[in-house]
Amino acid sequence: MAQIVAALFPGTSRSAATIMGGELAGLSRAAAAEFSFFLAIPAMSAACAFSLLRHQTTLDLRHVLLLAVGTLVSFLVALVVIAGFMSFIRRHSFVPFAVYRILLAAVVFYVFR
Repeated sequence: MAQIVAALFPGTSRSAATIMGGELAGLSRAAAAEFSFFLAIPAMSAACAFSLLRHQTTLDLRHVLLLAVGTLVSFLVALVVIAGFMSFIRRHSFVPFAVYRILLAAVVFYVFR
């Protein structure tokens, strides 16, 4: 349901929506964040597969090698970033981020009304 809400409102973070939805359902911040990251895996995998299928005729060995290296580096960086984020959210609340998003939305709404 939270992902649907995020899809209906442009600019809404899918991750933030699923984390908040998890918290509203009774999960801890850490469990909700982990669940949100797991939810991203099928969507990102499908997008990657779709892109590879669309461009399969233009891929040569050099492209495949670059894609493999890029995937490995992205995976390793994601592990480090997610570990840091999980450590952060175990100790801190999302309230400052929520306040920032609401204030930013108000400013954008006022400027572009």
